[in-house]
This record gives sequence, structure tokens and C-alpha cells, in this order.
Amino acid sequence: EPGGGHFCLVPWRQAAIIYTLMTAHWGLPSPNLVVSVVGGEGHGKINTWVRDVLRNGLVRAAQSTGAWILTGGLREGVSCCVGEAVRDHAAAAPALSQKQVIAVGVAPWGLVHNRQQLVNTQGSFPARYYVQKTSRDSFCLDNNCQAFLLVDDGSVGQRGGEAAFRANLEDYISHQRTGIWGEIVTDPFNYTNATTPKEGHSIVTVQFFSFGIYHCTEDALFVCSASKRVCSTASECTEELKLAVAWNRVDIAKTELFNGDIQWKYEDLEDSMTDALINDKPQFVRLFCENGLNILDYLTNRRLESLYSSLSDSCLAYTLLQKHLAERQALAGSLPSVDRLQTTPPKSPQNALAGPASAMELSLYEVSRLLWDLLGDVCQPFYYRPLDLDPNSSTRRTLKCLYRDQRCLSPWAALFIWAILQNRREMAVYFWEMAGESVLSALGGCKMLRELSKLESETENKLAMKDLAQMFENLAHDVFGECYQNSENRAFTLLIRKSPVWGGATCLQMATAADARLFFSHDGVQSLLSQIWWEGSYSVHNRPFIVSRWRQFWFAPVTSFLGNVLMYFLFLCLFAYVLLVNFKPPPPDGPTTLEFVLYFWVFTLVCEEIRQTFFIGSAFILQRMRNYIHDVWNKCDLTAITLFTLGLCCRMFPWSYEFGRAVMAIDFMVFTLRLIHIFAIHKQLGPKIIIVGKMMKDVFFFLFFLAVWLMAYGVANQALLYSYDPRPNWIFRRVFYRPYLHIFGQIPIHEMDGKQDMRCRTSLLWFKEPCVSTYANWLVVILLVIYLLFTNIVLVNLLIAMFSYTFSKVQERSDTYWKFQRYNLIVEYHSRPCLAPPFIIISHLNLFIKRHIRRISSVKRKHFVLELRSREASRLNTWEAIQKENLLSAQNKRQRETDTSRLKRTSIK
Repeated sequence: EPGGGHFCLVPWRQAAIIYTLMTAHWGLPSPNLVVSVVGGEGHGKINTWVRDVLRNGLVRAAQSTGAWILTGGLREGVSCCVGEAVRDHAAAAPALSQKQVIAVGVAPWGLVHNRQQLVNTQGSFPARYYVQKTSRDSFCLDNNCQAFLLVDDGSVGQRGGEAAFRANLEDYISHQRTGIWGEIVTDPFNYTNATTPKEGHSIVTVQFFSFGIYHCTEDALFVCSASKRVCSTASECTEELKLAVAWNRVDIAKTELFNGDIQWKYEDLEDSMTDALINDKPQFVRLFCENGLNILDYLTNRRLESLYSSLSDSCLAYTLLQKHLAERQALAGSLPSVDRLQTTPPKSPQNALAGPASAMELSLYEVSRLLWDLLGDVCQPFYYRPLDLDPNSSTRRTLKCLYRDQRCLSPWAALFIWAILQNRREMAVYFWEMAGESVLSALGGCKMLRELSKLESETENKLAMKDLAQMFENLAHDVFGECYQNSENRAFTLLIRKSPVWGGATCLQMATAADARLFFSHDGVQSLLSQIWWEGSYSVHNRPFIVSRWRQFWFAPVTSFLGNVLMYFLFLCLFAYVLLVNFKPPPPDGPTTLEFVLYFWVFTLVCEEIRQTFFIGSAFILQRMRNYIHDVWNKCDLTAITLFTLGLCCRMFPWSYEFGRAVMAIDFMVFTLRLIHIFAIHKQLGPKIIIVGKMMKDVFFFLFFLAVWLMAYGVANQALLYSYDPRPNWIFRRVFYRPYLHIFGQIPIHEMDGKQDMRCRTSLLWFKEPCVSTYANWLVVILLVIYLLFTNIVLVNLLIAMFSYTFSKVQERSDTYWKFQRYNLIVEYHSRPCLAPPFIIISHLNLFIKRHIRRISSVKRKHFVLELRSREASRLNTWEAIQKENLLSAQNKRQRETDTSRLKRTSIK
């Protein structure tokens, strides 16, 4: 068994028997393609690029089609290169690969070195064949072949005796089933002994002159397979189509198979479509969809699950899906019965499912979980409708398999998400072009890619995801710009329209979640926001003009903003007055009336924060709390309220009165800093506030380096000046506080000069100041010089350089940052009640009566969320698709003009 393969000594005419032996007894799979590599013998040196052609072209094609490669079977020339290519492929191929490359060596018996090792008078048996260096007259067998056919024509040391047998074997195989066979002549001058092919055969000569193998291996094999017969129906050309897909030769497929002579049906393209999707060949996907494949019939829920199951194990999405699958399997295994419903209230949509019918299979439920993790509560969970799950349900359900035979409701959007999760650029762009709701789809892809980039550990993949996310944000920006130029009103509707495909999300909501600042900087988006900010956009019918104008003024966000600003300044003035003038001792002497007014004012602020946390946004309480905490200014509000509550409790008791007053003083600072957020709406102050926020990150890095030097210098300085000091508070001050003051010039010269204080102590008395040690005061001066040199010159200048870089970097895009922040502020004050604290408590009571007692829905929601009827939504989608096509046509035209002009300039030169 050379290399663990099979071998047989055969006469030159027994092709049928040998083929039966190979398939029935040796267990080799019947070939769909036979590639015969002939010529290229001898000990001559083979160029490196020849090996690459064989490895990347020939062997890859053979693997994709389940082919046999017939070689010379000897360790020489091109045959040896083919064997090495097969070996490398077997080592790199997945362990569960269904198609293997079978290399069959057809060698002349009289030319095999040490052939006596294979001879046994008792018949077949496992033989040991040792590969050795040989002379130029004989060659060892190539141990990379899976089978050897050793042809004995009676000659010794001569070539060509196997050519007739090879021709007979090829002729026999070509008449079996629908096999395809081709022949590659790598040296036509040495192939003069080959027999002429019989009827039904084709020989494609890929010539090998002095410069090597011609670079059209795939073209030659495909033309050979296509010329095997003239295809009259599409079903007869499926093998050729599979070859074209395997080699990714869409040009050959267009000219040979999709030239109009063959009428392709859905059944003929189904398998090839799946192959093209899994192996990332978007050009073939486009070709199939343009030539008879109906995506509505193709993409069922079962096939969509199979596409997700085919993800590469190196893909981040595969890892995340397997994680969710393992969680579901653990949950299903912990249940006593998977057919029983449990009444455990879910905290989030991932707990809505108890267990599937087959817990080992990847289902759309795991995909829904993954999309929920990436998109958050910006939209409802995906695929809950086919899974028969209710996101607002309070029970856990069992997953049934009936949904898998149903059609996917939005096939193009589903394929777009599938491509996005794999970071397939060209495939995702094509599916985006075919899917509807172009602006929202691009923003959704941007959101998912940016979330995936945060989870990706590979730097190259992370950068690719960020680049693709930015490309989709640019597409959303450009398509919306085209829509805005065509019709402003329709463009505004496009921004706030709820999408049933994307779980009820709107473009503005998705852009906010995706941090799409470029999209928000568009004039069309800002025009809508300005309209809502100043006018409120209320359409009041059958009302007098004065009443309509009054309601428009009263419910406008700018009115709420101005009222809140005015009342917040009054709140700070009251807080400062109470803290400085009217802060009485604990009961019964205090608090005063003004202090109670301050407490009530803060209570109304707490009520507003509770409303923003639990009564706005997602249906899940935990998700609402996460969204609230995620905002920086909400953290500031929470900190201020917590400090105020602590100070209020402490000031009521005599033993903690002073501590409570100190906490109140710190809390006033926090409330005052809250003014920064209010002025973020200003066009001039807003960008500067953003720059200051970015610079704060630079300060933290500076403080880290400064803390290292403070500790290093402070400890050394304290140890050299004072040999002992048991007072912890004084040690802390000398180690950290005094070195920090050295930076600003407060340097105790008398300590370094060794001047002693008469009140110092030389004993271990703890209540006296210890005497200064004069032993190493010269070293203290040197350390001080080094410390000041590094902190005052190096670190301070480093901080200035960091500030300059941050300022120049943010200043270029400060307008974009400000416009994005402006949207968040407009949304906040648009959702706020009309009255400001402390009168906001009246609005809270009014809202509670309207929403929970009278069940009156909010009118303000329609400003940022609009639900269209099916006919209106269809018209809007059609209009948006037309604008997208106009944009893509214009971009393609500019690209062609650019390429044409470049070619003209090149030809002139």
C-alpha cells in the first residue's frame, strides 16, 4: 500500500474490470469529472508558478466536482507536482468534507523502481513499498496517489506502454452515468503515443512548451465539459453549471450557459444558488436571480437556517450563534417536559422559548437572539412571527418545526442580514440593492457591523467591519439626499415611517442606535428636526386660528426647553441661597420653609427621571434601565439625586449635620455642571462642549502618568527627609499632596537645606513634628530637579499636545457631532411635559389620567414615529427604490466616465 493506497498490476485492455474493481472493491467514489494529466515527465525542474497553477486551479476544480485526476503515478515532473498538490489539499480540507480529490496513478510496470516489492505469488496483500532515490532510467511510485494502475505491456524501462490502457479507461468512464472528462496535455511533443479519442470524447490541449503550463486550466476543463455534448435542456447542463460556480467563472457561465439558448428553471438553479451563497460568489447569485430563480420560492425558513448553519467556524457570528444554541440546549435539558408551557415571566425576549423539537439544531430563534443582542430595543425581535412567539408574552413556549417549510416573509432583507453577519462586502451590497427600504436597511447594516466590530478580536476583521459600516452609512446618506432633493415631504415621512420588515424601527431610531453622525448631519434631517423643534408640527383641524397657534407654541419642544432653562436657574439660585444663608441646624430648629420648597423641587425632578426611565422606550424594564444608565447626563442626574438624598438624611441628625452640609455643597456642584447639557443645543457652545468632553479623556491619561511620578517621588522624598513618622495623615500629605504642590512652585526650601525646627522631636513621641534628616538632603535636591523636569516640561507639554490634537481632530467634525447631539436633545424635550419643575407635577398627574385611566394615546409620538397604511407604504417604498436606482445609475456613470478618461489619458501618453 504505497501511501496507504491501492495498487493493481493490469493488462492494457481490461478497462471495464479495472473500473469495477476501483469503485466496487476499493470503494472509490464514481467520478463526475475525469482529468487526465499527460506529459511533463523527467527530472527537469518545475517552476514554482506551475505548482501554484496545479494547486489553485486543477486540484480545486477536482475537489469541487468530485473528480478523478489521472497522472503518471511516478515521482517525476508534473505528476509529482500534482500528487503534492493533492496531498496539500487533503491536509487543508475540512475533516467532514464530502468531496475528496482522488489521484489515480497510471504508470508503466517496467519503469517502476523496486517493483519486486509489490510481487507476491500468493495474491494480493498489504505490501510495503519504500520510496528511494533512483537513477534516470527508473522512478519510484508517488505515495500521494490514492490508487495505482500498473500497466504491464512486457516492456522494461520504456515509456508509453500505459497510453493505450489510459485511453481505454477514459473511454469507458466517459460512458458511465453523466460523467465529464477532460485531458490536459502538458507536453504535446512527448504525447505522440496517445490514441485518437473515440466518438463522444474531447481533448483540450493545455500546452506546455519551454515556458510551462498555459494559464487557462479552468477554461480548458470547462470547455471540455461543455463540448461533451450539446445541451438542449437546462437539466442536461447542471454539471457544467456546478463547475462554473465551483471555479467562480461567471464570464464562462454567461457565454456558454446563459446566452439565451437554454431556458433555465428554478429547479435547475436551486442547488447552484445555495453553493454560490455559501461560497460567497455574489456575481453568480445576481446571474441566477436574473435568469429564472425566484427568491420568494427559494428562501424558505428551513433554507435560511441551513445557510446560518453553514457559517464558517472562524466567523464571529458562528461563535455567537453557537453560544445561544448552547444556552437553549441547557434550558431544554433542564425542563422535565418540552411540551409543557411554563408561566415564568421573561425578563427579556431570550427567555420566551423553553426548548425546540430538536435542541441540537440551529434555528431562527438563535438568529433572533443574536440580532436582539446587536440591534437592542430599537426594533422588535426578528423571526418571532414564524416562530409563533410573542415578544410581550409572559409564558415560555416550545419551538415547533412547522415554520420551516414556510416562505421567508422578507427574503432579500433576510439574506442582507445573513451577509452582514459574515462581513461579506459585495454580497451584502447586492442584497441591499435588491431589498426595499434602502435607507433603513443601510442604517441597520451599519448598526450590526459596528456592534460586531466591538466583539471582534481580530484586528483585520475589526477594521473591515468598521469600513463596511461606514460605507453603508454613506449609502444611507446619499440615498436620503437623493430623496430629499426629489421631495422634502416624502423624505420627512421616510425618516419617521415605521418599518414592518425591521421590527417597527424608523430611520431616525436606527441612525441613533448606529451612531450615524454623518447621516444626521444631512440638511434634510436637520430641516425636519428644526421644524419639530420650533413648530411642533401639530396639524390641528377645526380649531380657530388663535387656538391653533397657541397650541403650536405651547407644545413645541423649544417652549419646554426655555421653560426648563429658566426654572433650572431659579432652582440653582434657591439651592445656593439655602446652602449659604438659610441652612438651619437639625430639627426642631430646621429645616426652614425655603428648604422644604427645595426638597419638593428635587422631588419633582425625581418624578421626571422615573418617567423617563420606566415609561419611555422598550417594553422590557431591564432594557429601559440600561438605556437610561447608558446616557452620561442621566448618570449625572442620578448622582446628583443620590447625593441630595444622602445629604438630606444626614442633615436631620446632630451627629451627622456637618457631613450632610458638606454633601449638599458637593451636590450643588453636580447640579451646576448639569447646565453644560442644557447649552449643548447652542450652535456655538455645542461643538465646544463636545471638544471639552473629548479632552477629559486626555486628562485621565495625564493623571495616570502623573500619579506614577507622584508616588515614586513622594515616597522617596518622605523617606529621605524623615526617618520615621507614625502619623498616617501626615505621611499621606507629604507623599501625595506636597509633591503635587511642587508642580505649581510651592517648594519647602528650608527642609532641603536641613534647617531644624526647635519644636521638632528626636524621640518616638507621636504628637510632635519629627526632625528633618540632613544626611541625604543633596539627593533630595537631585530628585526634585528630575521630578520637576519630567512633570512640568514633559508631562505638561504632552498634555498640551494631546489637547491640540484632540481639538484639531474634533474641530473638523464638530458640526457633525453637534448635529447628532442636537437630535438627542430635541427628542428629550419633545417627550417632556410642557411645564417645567416644580410645576411639572401637574403635567405628570395629567399624563397619568390620560394614559392609564382614559387610555388616550400620545399625539407627540407621531412626530418621530408614523405608521402608514399598506398602500401608502408601498408607494413610499417604490418612490424610495426609484431614487436609489437613480443614485446608483449616476454613480456607475461617473465611474465609467472616470475609467474612460483615465484610459484616454493613458493612450495619449
